[in-house]
Amino acid sequence: MKEDLKKAVEILKEGGIILYPTDTIWGLGCDATNPEAVARIFRIKAREDSKSMLVLMENPALLERYVEDVPEVAWDLIEITNTPLTVIYPGAKNLAANLIADDGSIGIRFTRETFTSRLLQRFRRPVVSTSANISGEESPAFFDAIDDEIKHQVDYIVEYRQDDRTPTRPSGIIRLGPGGRIDIIRK
Repeated sequence: MKEDLKKAVEILKEGGIILYPTDTIWGLGCDATNPEAVARIFRIKAREDSKSMLVLMENPALLERYVEDVPEVAWDLIEITNTPLTVIYPGAKNLAANLIADDGSIGIRFTRETFTSRLLQRFRRPVVSTSANISGEESPAFFDAIDDEIKHQVDYIVEYRQDDRTPTRPSGIIRLGPGGRIDIIRK
């Protein structure tokens, strides 16, 4: 895992794209503050850039660096959740403009998975996490289900967990709104 982490961080710092295991499914990732890298992921996925992608973070203490006004309920959600949960926050800031949704929001998930946690600690910035598939196709649960077309377009493929067949599923998604409103998008 050490070499994977070293190479993945190097690629991210250079503005490249990685294919990596997350706390949910395999994902495409890049520096969430680099608009050129974000645009490249949209091209790889053949996805409209009006459809936003989420970012992974490792440390909740950094949340206020990327969200203008963190709703109080967010801190409770971060503390009590024991399964992967993506929270859509209003007022995104300090991220690539093409990553932020038209309404100014951003989806953020805090990971506890070993590889992604260490990657984020070393990179020290949020990393884009979007399913490693062409837009509209099924999200690959395992590495061997990722289309070769995707694999050929990334700058680095993480070796860690390529043989892992542990069942996974996408994260739950909620949106935080005005006055502490919580909308469940996906359970």
